[in-house]
Amino acid sequence: MPSVLVKNIHKSYTTKKESVVALNNISLEVGKGELFGLIGPDGAGKTSLFRILTTVLLADSGSATVDGFDVVTNYRDIRKRIGYMPGKFSLYQDLSVEENLNFFATIFGTTIQENYHLIKDIYVQLEPFKKRYAGQLSGGMKQKLALCCALIHKPAVLFLDEPTTGVDAVSRKEFWNMLDHLKAQGLSILVSTPYMDEASLCDRIALIQDGKILLTNTPNQISNSFSGNLLAIKSDKMYDLLHDLRKYPNMSAANIFGETIHFSGDNTSIPELDNYLKLKNHSNIVIQKIEPTIEDVFMNLMLSNNASHEQ
Repeated sequence: MPSVLVKNIHKSYTTKKESVVALNNISLEVGKGELFGLIGPDGAGKTSLFRILTTVLLADSGSATVDGFDVVTNYRDIRKRIGYMPGKFSLYQDLSVEENLNFFATIFGTTIQENYHLIKDIYVQLEPFKKRYAGQLSGGMKQKLALCCALIHKPAVLFLDEPTTGVDAVSRKEFWNMLDHLKAQGLSILVSTPYMDEASLCDRIALIQDGKILLTNTPNQISNSFSGNLLAIKSDKMYDLLHDLRKYPNMSAANIFGETIHFSGDNTSIPELDNYLKLKNHSNIVIQKIEPTIEDVFMNLMLSNNASHEQ
């Protein structure tokens, strides 16, 4: 039995003006001891899925189990077996670091001392500030405290909803090192993030957009699934460059990536593309062949998904 099993989950929200589909019959599976990433932008459906799996929200249809227990009929069992770190900091800001941790340990009928080995590597960084109010901590320290509170009862499955959003780069790296250490201890982890660079740190990932799972596989296999050549292109007129590339006859995709535009097309010749851009009055043209990333695959899948909607 996998740690998390989702089958055809559908969820929509109805307002006075419209009905919005948050999850569109999605299915996925997280193995025991696996670090699984749910990767997608804001509004993709990540938080809705997490709330269903942590028994905070009911799906309209479909089924899901966590650690072998049904999210509807066995919600009490699930709540004892999971750790949940929501996207928004939700601890008691007027309690100290130590008081928050003691509070959550008591709720689950345990103590800090009993399960200290689970949080030791994280808590040693918080210990100098254990008397400080949680609301006065930095973003990175709040993140570490929330993770300690989610781990203190020794959960079987850990749910982390965008845990590194708004956190500095150093704290992000530290956090993922902590997750790697927790995974090594056999903990199953489902983490959501909008950051494509974090996707490569997971064992497997699911790319999600508009409530649909676009692709599920290992990070390497997803990167390798990119078809055709990928080029990084820049010129002295970047705004015009994007529009001109999208008009190129063999164009498959052209998207802005930092200071360059990532371009792919069928049977594209670099000399022919260079001549085409010169005819469009571009100068200082640089065209380089590059290896595709997860983000390149995601952008192409997203564009294909949007095109199918328009049809």
